[in-house]
Amino acid sequence: MTNKTPNHSETGLLAVIHKLWMLVLFLILIITGLLYVLCFGFPKVKAEAAPERDASSFSTTKKSDMPASWKAPDAGSIPDDATGRQIRYGRALIANTASYLGPKGTVAHISNGMNCQNCHLEAGTKPFGNNYSAVASTYPKFRERSGAIENICKRVNDCFERSLNGHALDSASAEMKAIEAYIRWLGKDVKKGNKPAGAGIEDLPFPDRPADPLGGAVAFKTKCISCHGEDGQGKMNAGGMSYQYPPLWGPHSYNTGAGLYRLTRFAGYIKNNMPQGASKSAPQLSNEEAWDIAAFVNSQDRPEGNISKDWPRIAGKPIDNPFGPYADGFSEKQHKLGPYAAIAEYKEKHKKDKDAGINLTQKK
Repeated sequence: MTNKTPNHSETGLLAVIHKLWMLVLFLILIITGLLYVLCFGFPKVKAEAAPERDASSFSTTKKSDMPASWKAPDAGSIPDDATGRQIRYGRALIANTASYLGPKGTVAHISNGMNCQNCHLEAGTKPFGNNYSAVASTYPKFRERSGAIENICKRVNDCFERSLNGHALDSASAEMKAIEAYIRWLGKDVKKGNKPAGAGIEDLPFPDRPADPLGGAVAFKTKCISCHGEDGQGKMNAGGMSYQYPPLWGPHSYNTGAGLYRLTRFAGYIKNNMPQGASKSAPQLSNEEAWDIAAFVNSQDRPEGNISKDWPRIAGKPIDNPFGPYADGFSEKQHKLGPYAAIAEYKEKHKKDKDAGINLTQKK
């Protein structure tokens, strides 16, 4: 048998066929890969763990790391006994103050017709709504305004005399005991000395200009009159005993000694709570609008409060106290409307000074 040796033409043909076959296989692999990516996406590669960083290396705090705002205890947990009845009465007095203690009150006539919850929203339970979460945990405490240590009863009566432009409650009365019981119940889970997130009113950043009452008047007309009216006198409840929406100025509003007459307090209160439905997480006003509306409202006529004994240590006055004299060189107008950054810087720098000016006693 003789072997047949392939000629050059056959060898060339086999080489071409081999190359074509390899090209077909290559195309099949590419098409298969594309189909996989289209169906399942690119395969995930496990990234190498990033090195740990010290907390101080971060410039901002993650939202998930922010402390949750205080939440009031469930009203359903109030005990069904004498203590519980006292707490519930206290809550009713806060929510419907005028029905019990207003001009037509069923218990006494010692306030202006507003309710405590007109300023301490949702019966003192709303985060950043001037709530009572830190009252029981921080009182008794020293307050610069009176120059003395105050208990809860004294603080409540401050509101009656200033925000409600009325008269103090007897500290031994059933009403005062009930209000205190309710406030203590609200703060029962707050550790002594602590002030939880969302307590009281937020401190807004200072604007770099004075607050503008004229700009506030414009914003008030577009944002506030649906509840408070063009004349700022609010809206009474159907029974005519208390306010659904409180008067913001005039004879039935808070007086010039009230906390909300201070612009920094009122601006922070407005920002996170007004108009109705606003909250810290869903504000409806800019910071500038809040400052200007506060300036407009507080520039309107209202009852005069008795401030003759306030701030016995003049250097202890807050930067937005609208009444002189002061321990610094800033004008009464700047203390009332700002800008506040320079005053705050001066106060911080000189807070330990013992010069003669800080020992003066304020005169009305």
